[in-house]
Amino acid sequence: MDLQGQLETIDVTRLRGRRAVNRWERTSVGDVFERLTWSYPDKTAITGRPGAYGEDRFASVTYREADEITSQVAHALAGHGLEPGARVVLFSENSVEAYLAKIGIAKAGMVAVPINPALAPDVLEHLIGQAQPATAIVDAELWPRAESAFAATGLGVGATITIGGAPVAGSVSFGEFLDGEPTTEPDVEIHSDDIWQLLYTSGTTAMPKGVMFSHGASHLAGLNFTVSLTRGLQVETELKVATALPMIYHVGDQIFTLSAFLAGGSLVLGRRPVPDQVVATIAEERPTALWAGSPQFVAAINAEAERAGADLSSLTVLVYGWGALDPAVYAGLQEKAPGLVVLGIFGQTEAIACHRFWPAVWNEIYERTAPAVNYVGVPSPLLASDVVDETGQSLRDTPQVPGEVVYRSPIVTAGYYLNEEATREAFRGGWFHSGDSASVDADGLRIMVDRFKDIVKSGGENVSSLRVESVLHGHPAVEKAAVIGLPHEHWGEAVTAVVVLRAGAEPDEESIIAHCRAKLGGYETPKAIVFADSLPETVGGKILKYKLRRQHSTLFG
Repeated sequence: MDLQGQLETIDVTRLRGRRAVNRWERTSVGDVFERLTWSYPDKTAITGRPGAYGEDRFASVTYREADEITSQVAHALAGHGLEPGARVVLFSENSVEAYLAKIGIAKAGMVAVPINPALAPDVLEHLIGQAQPATAIVDAELWPRAESAFAATGLGVGATITIGGAPVAGSVSFGEFLDGEPTTEPDVEIHSDDIWQLLYTSGTTAMPKGVMFSHGASHLAGLNFTVSLTRGLQVETELKVATALPMIYHVGDQIFTLSAFLAGGSLVLGRRPVPDQVVATIAEERPTALWAGSPQFVAAINAEAERAGADLSSLTVLVYGWGALDPAVYAGLQEKAPGLVVLGIFGQTEAIACHRFWPAVWNEIYERTAPAVNYVGVPSPLLASDVVDETGQSLRDTPQVPGEVVYRSPIVTAGYYLNEEATREAFRGGWFHSGDSASVDADGLRIMVDRFKDIVKSGGENVSSLRVESVLHGHPAVEKAAVIGLPHEHWGEAVTAVVVLRAGAEPDEESIIAHCRAKLGGYETPKAIVFADSLPETVGGKILKYKLRRQHSTLFG
């Protein structure tokens, strides 16, 4: 660090237009581990569960080790000729190595570009072409999915995380990539407004857009959730967050990993979300907080814990999202972890400050409406959130009238990379437009209605696909369900359910429709049930309904 040069440029005259880039004052995601070396250097920072690390030396790392490894990543990238601002692709599922690589990229002043390995080759090729990365770090087991797109774009592999295989030809293992590199901090200027990560949103009918994350926004996102995740702890450093949901290429990294480190706690990282493995993680690692994802996955965790007789009592906080949690599941969790604070969140990649709903706080509403109605509570203190009509007028004083959710917050994307048109459209009127439909009740609580594009317009009525899906999930034979609108000569769009059955269940369309008719209005009840082996999903577990609409577009002729 050129500290003398920084001292020579000290400015104590300007009160506006300043840039906090000096080492002693800056905000940098790459500094998260280094800061903890001054307080808890030998405390475990990250623990990888089986399958979530390639080399044994990365199975568990302390803050001191994490700081040194991320410095080595930064030096290795610079040694290959990369400069600050260069993009580095991460083609990986959860692993300790991939996460350390991400922070090392930030420490180098470069930009991490994690990519969902499930993307189609043509989409992957498009994203590489747009981001123009200088190199990539990949999982060995995922390389076959990436090879053709990498070859087509000329993207080389700098290092391979050796999970499921040896290094990709022409590359070295992640450990070898670091060998011989200094553990000292790289000398690079970083400002809180600099972009350190591009996360590509899940594409619908268009190619995914690159959501830009700044160092400052990510810090605030992590600190914002540290407040919620440390409930029930004597001191915040006791926080131990566990998750097996995607943390490399999903916005969850902002609020469920950085939060642990900014509290001085630790992270337990699973490879993939599998119910029995998550339950084993809780029983063996004793985390205090769990990011569990969808209500359906929470239900699966609860059922598996009952089957295995597992001890979940270490948990003080459990977070879910993407729907309303069944009160019966909530009650089961309270029995297994007395005093557990259960928190429902509602946000998106571009704006992850989130609305928050605590079933214990609004218990009467929750017990009366869940899971059919998805109450998402109120915005967090760092989030201004309104519901507006198509002219931009607020609907907060018009209870139960659906509109679009809009946001203002320091925890919001800087824009879509190289897409000014989409960025201007998203921020029209000075708010970020979410594309989500919600309403506000008489007490100011927000109710998630649906994604605008997923609302079914049937017979002159608007049908919330989420509401119908919540009822479908209450049928004993239904494992997963997606509700879509399909062209129909009488209804305009016919409410249609695509259903994945539980193991051993028999397809019974009449039984499922009767179940829905007993709980829904006639216009909401599905006109048909389509049985499927699986549903197309995004990285976060959201169903890609546009694919289902395309696949079944001729169902009604």
